Amino acid sequence: MPAVIRKTGTALLQNRRETLHAVGWHLRSTIWSPPTDGYETDEAYIVRVEIAGMRDEDFVVAVENHTLHISGNRPDFLEPRAYHQMEIRFGKFATAISLPEPVNVELSHAEYKDGFLTVVLPKTKSNQIKVE
Repeated sequence: MPAVIRKTGTALLQNRRETLHAVGWHLRSTIWSPPTDGYETDEAYIVRVEIAGMRDEDFVVAVENHTLHISGNRPDFLEPRAYHQMEIRFGKFATAISLPEPVNVELSHAEYKDGFLTVVLPKTKSNQIKVE
């Protein structure tokens, strides 16, 4: 099961620099974003990322300043091929979801199953609402 962590400012600053460098110096970024859904229940914010072909240890899941950051690297096949159609992305990916309220990172958890990474971020007691 991927771990949800609270990153320190130094680690996040380095990650941002790498991302900005990749995006800023290339005409086309090599970092891509997988399809992502974010929703809430009475008790938690839930984020689902559709990304097949991964393992638990391939994901980095972190929360910083009301933002959930998910990144990783989906490896490509090594053998040469001649594509007739190519829609499946490989390589480094990243997505970020803004969280409307603070969450309890210590009780948060992530699960990767059937090609979906699901991250559950429990709301703090003060911001739990009744969703109808």
